[in-house]
Amino acid sequence: MPGPGPDDLATALASMSRNLLAQETLQDTLDAIVHHAVKLVDGCDVAGILTVRRGQVATLSATDDLAAESDKAQSEAGEGPCFDATWRRQEVFRIEDMATEDRWPAYVPKARALGIGSMMGFMLFTDDENLGALNIYARSSNVFTELSEQVGWLLASHAAVGLANARKDAQLKEAIATRQDIGEAIGIVMERYKVQEEQAFAVLKKASQDSNIRLREVARTVAQTGEIPGARSSSR
Repeated sequence: MPGPGPDDLATALASMSRNLLAQETLQDTLDAIVHHAVKLVDGCDVAGILTVRRGQVATLSATDDLAAESDKAQSEAGEGPCFDATWRRQEVFRIEDMATEDRWPAYVPKARALGIGSMMGFMLFTDDENLGALNIYARSSNVFTELSEQVGWLLASHAAVGLANARKDAQLKEAIATRQDIGEAIGIVMERYKVQEEQAFAVLKKASQDSNIRLREVARTVAQTGEIPGARSSSR
C-alpha cells in the first residue's frame, strides 16, 4: 500500500517511535512494528519479524500467514535470504522479482508458490548467534524502489531502538519475577526443613540441576505445592 509522502515521513516515524515506546509488552512492540511497516513502506502488503538462532527459524510476529509460511519455508529448506543475512550480518537485502531469483533453489520455488513477488529484509538485532529481522513482502514483483528501501531502513532503525528498550524491560521484569519466586521458595524451604537461607538455596539449585528444570520453575513448584524433590536429603 502507498506510504506517506516525504513531508510526512519524519512525522510518521516520530509518531511510530513514541507508539513503540508506549507498548506494554515485548509482544505488543513486535506486533506494532509489523503493522507500522505495512502502513509506512510503499508497496508493502505483508510484514513479519523472525528470529534465526543456530539455524532454527521462528516467527515472532506477522500481519499475515504469508510471512509465517515464508519463515517456515526457509527453515525447511535450510536456506534463504534470512540465513544469508545471519551469516553475513547483512543489514538490508532486497529481492525485486522472486520469479527470476536463483540464489536459493530450495526456498525460491516455495516462495513463488506462496505468492511472494518481491521481498525486503532489515536486521533488527543481533546477539551471540541470534538474529532478529523485519521482513517486508509484496505479492507483485518490482514494486519496491530505492525509496521503499530507504523508508524500510529508517523504520527498522527506529524500530530497533524501541525493540531494544522493550527487550530490556522484559528482561528486567523477568529478573524481578524470578527473584521474587526464588525468594518465596527459599522461605518455604527454610520454614519446612528448618535450614538456613544458603542451605535452602542449595536445595533449590540441586533440584534444578537434577531435574534439568530452570531454577525459577522449580521455585514456582515449591511455592505452589510446598514440595521439592530431594529437599529432605539435601538439608541434612
